[in-house]
Amino acid sequence: MKLKVIVHEAEEGGFWAEVPAIPGCATQGDSFEELLTNLYEAIEGCLSVDIEAPATSEKSRIMEIAV
Repeated sequence: MKLKVIVHEAEEGGFWAEVPAIPGCATQGDSFEELLTNLYEAIEGCLSVDIEAPATSEKSRIMEIAV
């Protein structure tokens, strides 16, 4: 999976980034390298959150897949 990330230079130094495809997914770092490390952790955390239990019926099933 590829995601576009918008990287900003912070006014107080360092960087911060946001992932437009995942609302609310953002992080920061004092260096660009730290920002990249934090981005992987933030994206993983944002994607692993179950917001609401999906509705199921007798003919449906819930599966997890890796992408």
